[in-house]
This record gives sequence, C-alpha cells and structure tokens, in this order.
Amino acid sequence: MSAFATYPSLADRHVFITGGATGIGAAFVEHFARQGSRVSFVDIDRASAEALVESLGDARHRPLFSTCDVTDLSSLQSAIDEARKVHGPIGALVNNAANDVRHTFGQTTPEEFDRNIAINLRHQYFATQAVREDMRALGGGSVICLGSTGWMKKNAGYPMYAMAKAAVHGLVNGLARELGHDRIRINALVPGWVITEKQRRLWLDADGEAEIARVQCLSGYLMADDLARAALFLAADDSRMCTGQDFIVDGGWV
Repeated sequence: MSAFATYPSLADRHVFITGGATGIGAAFVEHFARQGSRVSFVDIDRASAEALVESLGDARHRPLFSTCDVTDLSSLQSAIDEARKVHGPIGALVNNAANDVRHTFGQTTPEEFDRNIAINLRHQYFATQAVREDMRALGGGSVICLGSTGWMKKNAGYPMYAMAKAAVHGLVNGLARELGHDRIRINALVPGWVITEKQRRLWLDADGEAEIARVQCLSGYLMADDLARAALFLAADDSRMCTGQDFIVDGGWV
C-alpha cells in the first residue's frame, strides 16, 4: 500500500475551498482536513456538504461549511468573511467551483454566456482578490486555480467552459508577478479526465473506457484523490518557489 506525503506546514493553516461538497472539491476538503488544516468550504449542495463534514468528525479541525452560490459575489464575500471569523486569516485558496454542463454554440444566449463565465471564471478572480490581504498579513500564501485540459484537447460540446478554463491560465499569469511581491503564489492545477461519480453516471461508457486505455500513458483511472494530493503540495511551503505555473495531472494523456 502506498504511503503518501504529510505536509507539516499545512497543520492549522486556513484553507478556503469553493465547490467542496462533491467530486474533486470533496477530495480537497478531505485531504486538507486530514493534514490538520482549518478547512472552510462553500457549495450549493447542502446535503452532500453536511455529510462530508460529519465524515470528518475525527479531523483535527472540524471543517466549516457555508451554503453559497459562487455566482453571487456578495454571498461569496460573506462566506469568506465568516470563514475568517471562525478559522482566522486565509493562507490558501482553492478556486475549484465549476460546471462543465454541455451546451451548443449555435443556441447560446448572452444570459447563458454570462452565467457560464460567472460559474467557471469570475469567482476565481474575486475570491483571490478577497483573500489577498489575509495572505499579505501572513507573509505569504497560495492560490490554486482549477484549469482543465479539455480546452487543450479541442473537445467539442462545451465551448463556453473551454473558453473560461483557458482564461484561468491567463488569470494565473496575469497575477503571478503582482501577488509575488507579497510572497503569494498562484498556480493552475489542471486536471485531465477525472473519474468522479458524476463522470461515471453521465459520460463514462464503453467508448470512454477504450479512449482512456488508448491515449492515457498511465493505465487506470485518474481520480479526485490524485488532484487533491497535487493541491496539498501547491498549498504547502514545499512549493514556496512555484508560481505562475500549470500543474497538469492527466495520466499522460496524449
């Protein structure tokens, strides 16, 4: 059985995670909590979030959950303010919330466009803005923005999502130098096809299985835990000289 890394610098560090109730986000919450971090997270799925919190009852710090739609920036700011009151200044931010709902280019309305950008990109910008002073006061911090390899592979079926995820890389590059003056690191964590419960239910069929076997260099499924372990490194002091980078975790998809 594999023995995975423990990061002493994450113990008691306040980590704020968006979209933490299910899937990759839930893995982030669990892994940071198991490292002894003070975890705060938001989501719209209250039932799943509360079940996750209960499952982590033996963690060093009980995670704090707030119901929040990240497209409502005032609600997001309130959740960040509340998290700060409970767990102190935020030392790491994981901008995870997203929705890769399929859509067609020809039928996109301006309202749908704006909402897609709000779900997949805008909150990453403003959550980072909201925690900057915390990290500055702490003498540094880490912002992890979730990208995707989906736009790199030129997949069809979600052009707005692909556009928003491509823009995450611009956001990271655009802020790396400015935030770096305060020892704040910002990086993109870039997943390949992560086989979550949602992916199994909606899209993993025989053709998908065959595609994974054909084009992924490493055999087996890419799992949410694989992304979480990369996030631990990026949030910990071990990555103190890593910023403005894309960290791709995709099993060697070619």
